[in-house]
Amino acid sequence: MTDLKRRAAVFAALSDPTRLWIVDLLVLGDLSSTEIQSALGVPSNLVAHHVRVLEKTGILTRTRSEFDGRRTYLHLVQTAFDSLMPGLLTLGGRVVFVCTANSARSQLAEAVWRTVSAIPAVSAGMRPAPLVNPGAVAAARRHGLSLDPDTVPRHVDDVVGEGDFVISVCDAAHEQLHGSDDLHWSLPDPAADGSDSAFDRTVRTLRERVGALVTRVAPAA
Repeated sequence: MTDLKRRAAVFAALSDPTRLWIVDLLVLGDLSSTEIQSALGVPSNLVAHHVRVLEKTGILTRTRSEFDGRRTYLHLVQTAFDSLMPGLLTLGGRVVFVCTANSARSQLAEAVWRTVSAIPAVSAGMRPAPLVNPGAVAAARRHGLSLDPDTVPRHVDDVVGEGDFVISVCDAAHEQLHGSDDLHWSLPDPAADGSDSAFDRTVRTLRERVGALVTRVAPAA
């Protein structure tokens, strides 16, 4: 809760357009309050107020000029925004992608994950199809992903083990798992459309989702 309050205070400080403008001005260099006032065209007392808010939340610090001790320079704390996101997820096992048939979305998700992370990934289905959807295989080929057409879809009960991090990639799987998945990505079934563009959209969406997640996870020590 303490961390949530700290992060909320930083976001609140940045919610004011003038304060955000001050931060923008300080991204690459230091400025005095007078220089900020000139750039913004606002009264000095207003600049002082906004600077105090930003200092209080640890976004800015100030140093005294070595030339003119009456002047101070404002400096953006470069690490101030590093911890605004929630902490990293620690994965003790594999990543398991689950969809209904384990023939398209979950297979493509596994293939995408393998291109960006060394953490092991597998896939499974609630009602496995007899084979991988040819549209998924073709999409994987178009996007430079490795997806063996001879892969046999597997049931989730035969795949998920202790410590695995389960991501449902279809609504049906999520709702049938009754909360036993760790994350849910609501992706439309490309097989329902069947077109190349539908499968390509799925790959692009998965790359966005996987790319965002992989920056937030770490393997167990």
